[in-house]
Amino acid sequence: MSENVDLRPRPLRRLVDVAAVVLAMGLLWQATYWLVGATALTSPAGTAAAAIRLLRSPAFFAHLGATGRALILSFVIAAAAGIPLGLALGFRRFAGEVLEPILTSFYTIPKVTLYPIVLAIFGLGLGAKVAFGVMHGVIPMILITMNAVRSVAPVHVKTARTLRLSGWQIATTILAPSIAPETITALRVGFALTLLGVLVGEMFASQRGLGFLLIKGITTFDVATSIAITVMIVAFAVVTGALLLALDRRLHRHRSRAA
Repeated sequence: MSENVDLRPRPLRRLVDVAAVVLAMGLLWQATYWLVGATALTSPAGTAAAAIRLLRSPAFFAHLGATGRALILSFVIAAAAGIPLGLALGFRRFAGEVLEPILTSFYTIPKVTLYPIVLAIFGLGLGAKVAFGVMHGVIPMILITMNAVRSVAPVHVKTARTLRLSGWQIATTILAPSIAPETITALRVGFALTLLGVLVGEMFASQRGLGFLLIKGITTFDVATSIAITVMIVAFAVVTGALLLALDRRLHRHRSRAA
């Protein structure tokens, strides 16, 4: 019995798959627009026109720059705190076992409920947005990195100690290659959640940024602007996430081949 084998190059197959998904989503979007009407949704063509109009506006780029600065600062702070703390808690197993349920419980708290506290501490502006971003991103980074350290095979560390390798040699030759894929995973997940936190902060604690424009469009019933901004945010998140996911998968494959 013969099997149907797709002989197209792998990049071409991926491109065709992506195009098919985008086309299907576009058709579903258009059908939903016909169903609910212009008061609740804009068509793909109308959204594209609204997006082009925004991209021609200097004011939009000022808001885009405000979101970009807050996102970069939040992500850097979350990564600089989350990865080292995750490493420390992974090495200190008892401390990690004590703090893991506490961190998990804290993360389940809706961050919007902390809005009055964040606003009282950081004020209305960049500080509040960064605080919201860090709160969303840092804990997942800690937990993923901590579990990555725990998953390192103890026999590897014991063998290194038997060979009398220094702490630096153990860290660079055993621990770093072992936890690198999970670290990229932590950064990928943390980036997406940090972006979410920054947008939430802009919606509730700022007068600048894409989140502010989004909530302004909602409150003024500017459906076209709201949908256009939402689509641009989703497109940015999907592209960035896809790039980080590709790097994540490559590192995992490399580790599997090395093993």
